[in-house]
Amino acid sequence: MNNLKFYALLLFTCLSTMRLSAQQEGWTAKENVLPTRWAKEVSPARTHNLYPRPQMERNKWENLNGLWQYTITDRKAAKPVFGNDKILVPYPIESALSGVKKALQPDEFLWYQRKIVKPKIGAGERVILHFGAVDYQAVVYLNGEKLGAHIGGYTAFDFDITDRLREGENTLMVRVFDPSDKGNGPHGKQVLKPESIYYTPSSGIWQTVWMETVPAEHIEGLTITPDIDRSLVNVTVNAASNKEVTLVAAGKAIKGRSNKTISIPISNTRLWSPDDPYLYQLSVRMGRDRVKSYFGMRKISIGKDDQGVDRILLNNRFTFNLGTLDQGFWPDGLYTAPNDEALAFDIKAIKSMGFNTIRKHIKVEPARWYYYADKLGLMVWQDMVNPNQGLPEGSREVFESQNAEIIKQLHNYPSITTWVLFNEKWGAYDQAHLTRWLKEVDPTRIVNGHSGEYLYVNNQLRSPSPDAYVNSDMTDVHAYPDPMISLKQDGKAQVCGEFGGIGVPVPGHQWTDLTGWGYVQVLPRELDKRYDEMVKKLQTLVPKGLSASIYTQPFDVEGEENGLMTYDREVIKIPLKRLREIHSQLIKPEDKSFSIDPGFSIGTDIDPNDTDERYAEFLKLFKDGKNDSIFLRRLVLMSLRQKDDSNTQRIADVYFSVIQSPLSPDNLTVLQKTTQSTSSGAFAKLFSAYNLQKDSAAKSEIGKLVKDVIDGEIKSVVFDKNKAPDFLQLRTEADKFGPIGEQAILENIALYYYFQKNLPGFVKTKAEILAKYPSLLSNFTLTNDTWFIFLHANDEQDLVTALEWTKRLLSSEPNNNAAMDTHANILYKLGQREEALNWEKKALAIDPQNKEIKENYNKMLNSLPTWPVK
Repeated sequence: MNNLKFYALLLFTCLSTMRLSAQQEGWTAKENVLPTRWAKEVSPARTHNLYPRPQMERNKWENLNGLWQYTITDRKAAKPVFGNDKILVPYPIESALSGVKKALQPDEFLWYQRKIVKPKIGAGERVILHFGAVDYQAVVYLNGEKLGAHIGGYTAFDFDITDRLREGENTLMVRVFDPSDKGNGPHGKQVLKPESIYYTPSSGIWQTVWMETVPAEHIEGLTITPDIDRSLVNVTVNAASNKEVTLVAAGKAIKGRSNKTISIPISNTRLWSPDDPYLYQLSVRMGRDRVKSYFGMRKISIGKDDQGVDRILLNNRFTFNLGTLDQGFWPDGLYTAPNDEALAFDIKAIKSMGFNTIRKHIKVEPARWYYYADKLGLMVWQDMVNPNQGLPEGSREVFESQNAEIIKQLHNYPSITTWVLFNEKWGAYDQAHLTRWLKEVDPTRIVNGHSGEYLYVNNQLRSPSPDAYVNSDMTDVHAYPDPMISLKQDGKAQVCGEFGGIGVPVPGHQWTDLTGWGYVQVLPRELDKRYDEMVKKLQTLVPKGLSASIYTQPFDVEGEENGLMTYDREVIKIPLKRLREIHSQLIKPEDKSFSIDPGFSIGTDIDPNDTDERYAEFLKLFKDGKNDSIFLRRLVLMSLRQKDDSNTQRIADVYFSVIQSPLSPDNLTVLQKTTQSTSSGAFAKLFSAYNLQKDSAAKSEIGKLVKDVIDGEIKSVVFDKNKAPDFLQLRTEADKFGPIGEQAILENIALYYYFQKNLPGFVKTKAEILAKYPSLLSNFTLTNDTWFIFLHANDEQDLVTALEWTKRLLSSEPNNNAAMDTHANILYKLGQREEALNWEKKALAIDPQNKEIKENYNKMLNSLPTWPVK
């Protein structure tokens, strides 16, 4: 190599390193309780780098994933001010891989910004800016000018930015609004307060952003529809103008016009199926534009088998849909898989388990996920993303608009065989109309109008539906834990759209080791037998008409520990070979569904003996000096489940003395559960955290935990049946905890007087609380307190005090008829009958049918007491 070339290479390497270093500056993945093996491969230079749209691939494109500036503002803010804060795109802001891991609130905007360089474009070429998906409302700006907006968190959108680009650097900015479950848009399983079967939100950009350069007259999209009965595939090249196009597929080159259906004959058709997921390559040329695509020759329908039973037919043959409910969440990326290898892993893992079907549950995946389903051979039941279940104003329009985008965007994937409109009545409406509409929009697939409209839990029907499955191609029952067969209706297949949910926690592989659950909980060694019994039950239902089953679920998801594999995709709970053996009872062994070579590390098999039965063994190790944090945390939780109070506090104190993050939300919950005394070391950490916390919201949350401990200790003394409480001493002891201690003691004194019906003590204590800590007394509590005083007080001053409180209530809630009624009754008891009647009339005007207020009013009219008389 000559010197010139050497120095040029050296300079290029240095510049590349500098660019990489500059790009990585300011980003590290946030701490994550359950990272996957792919997380360590993620960096600003290595996110999702493959071409994001395999069914319409071009060569001239630029990936815009990587580090962007971000800021969060109040929704009233017109313009953002960006500092040095960075976010890694395309990971949701709530995820660890974003480098932020912060919840976006309904009253906030999330803003993104980055520089882009105008690409070199030839004469007549255009630059298209693509977004894979942004949740939920996105407004896009280029150089300060609005390009446009998109509503809906699950579908792709783009803008032609050619005329707005300047030479050199340009500023691209995106504004995001995502109220999650507090808004009117479809949000799936995302909620602001995750628990049970609902999970952490994924706000903002969560799929790839990219630019590509295209000719002025270019291909905007393809519509590909196979017709195996006629041995042809129909292709429409969508474009802004009608131009000559050339299609090449199956060794044939056929010319036609854009926006017109072009039929390509396919001789010796090789049909797509899970056994043989063969894909035909397709190339399309229109003028100077060329794209690469593919298609699969397959047909899905409902028809009768040899016994005259309505079945799901794949390529005109009954094929049992042995499926699992895949939700598409990741512990480190939430909605976004860490990288493309991880995205493909889920398809490979499910196929390797022996399933031939995935129900993609209330989420739309990136295009490459469907490509892997096409390539590896899994039938997909694609859920629509449910509207807000309360159906607030505007939610129906957004739901229907998004559905239309989903159907159009996913039309070409041969793996998608079934559309699922609604799930378990979540926001369901106009089922007959929408199911019919869905079938008309896409007659090439079957439609499950309502999965789980009949829902059984432990054989108890939770939601009877007399008009179920109208216009649907199938009847669908959800049954937990054991599978059932759905209703028989002529012309419809019968399916079990969800069953199972067998929970098996795996220590060291849990999102939360505090609240994990399943529909039924079993020990690891019991899972194989329990799952096999369920599949054997399915086997007995197939001759009765069952065409499909969907097991919940392939992977644990956050607190749900009912997956066949852990959330981090590391531990398989039933060995793959055994799973395929169990599934062979439903899919014939000669089928090739099981033949995929895993070719990847599936992790380890579960240890069937690693359970709480090891508590005595672990306790001995602890007493012998074992004190690493992972071991101690597990032992703390074991001791809680064993209700071993004598050891719990001791183990917890050691645990919190060795861990680095005792104040993380997860650890704070453990602190609360284990801290039984204000004299413990664990409580000292908790109280210190409360005093040091600057963030008001976080301080409030920690304060609740601190107060719970103080409160529990006070209660044990105040309500000791064998000894009257010494309130003076208790108040002195509580004073060392400052206002939070005083609040706890005052509430307990008031509660004590309440149960003793000591009105002077109760009124005096409540008055002190109201004067010092008014936020402790909600209007609801104050309404109940004043009614209690009215019923039991005979002292005029107590009644006058309660009257002042009702005035306070009515000043903040003028139409609170319960407060009006209480106010009227106190006035009446104080001898102010006419004024009392006037207030009672106001209360009746608000609620004319209220029997209690009517009765009180009539008693006042007849000068009878409205309070209990001894």
